[in-house]
Formats: sequence, C-alpha cells, structure tokens
Amino acid sequence: MNQILSVQKVNNDDDLQKVFAIRKTVFVEEQNCPPELEWENEEVSVHFLALYNEQVPCGACRWRKTDQGYKLERFAVLQEYRGKGVGRALVAKVLADLPADADFIYLNAQLEATGLYAKFGFVAEGEQFEEAGIQHLRMVKRS
Repeated sequence: MNQILSVQKVNNDDDLQKVFAIRKTVFVEEQNCPPELEWENEEVSVHFLALYNEQVPCGACRWRKTDQGYKLERFAVLQEYRGKGVGRALVAKVLADLPADADFIYLNAQLEATGLYAKFGFVAEGEQFEEAGIQHLRMVKRS
C-alpha cells in the first residue's frame, strides 16, 4: 500500500495544537529541551503540519521573518515516521511558501540534520554551538 504524505500550512487552532503536540513530544520529551524555550515567537511564525496518510500528524515546522532574514525552525518529526521523507517534505514546503523576495534564509540545524538541509542548498556557516543542550550549526541559503 502506498503511503501518502502531505504538508499543509496551519490556518486553524486545531492544527496548531497538533503542531505543538509534535514539538512537545520531540523536543521536550525526547530531547529534554526546556519547555520555556520551546514556545516563543509563535504568533509571528507561519506553521506547517505534515500528515501521514492524510490524517495522522507526524511532523511540524515553521518560518518567521527576523531582522536578519527568514528563519526556518522547529523542524520536528515523530520518531516512528523518521526516514520516510517527512523532513524533506517539510523543508520543500516551507521553502516554497517563503515570499519571493526572501533573499536571505537561515536556520540552526541540529548536527544530524545538516545533511538534509544541505540537499536544499543550505551551507554551514560559523562554529558549532549549543542550543537547548543540543549541538547545532547555523546554515544559510542565499538565493
């Protein structure tokens, strides 16, 4: 049976709660990120929800405009759906959703995810750093 994966922009509170539940599972419970660091800038962010077989929430992410450019962040895929293309689908959807004038796009990638972002043209910049107890690299994509 073919598995169907879709990513949609969140436009209602019900879907936003699903996004938050995925992030809580991945970041707070699995990776032990402090909850108070997890929920910030929500109201200025554009959120996305990945659905497996059109109904099972399995991944989430967001983008927001900052003083530096457009920041992609909070990419989270539930453990049982990793390795199934969810991360790739999320990155592709977010990049397609950015405004046409988004000339500076960046993110802070967990080390094990840098290969995924590199496939989309992101390049590591600067030194490794710790964020919420996890090693990251800043990655930049210039148009």
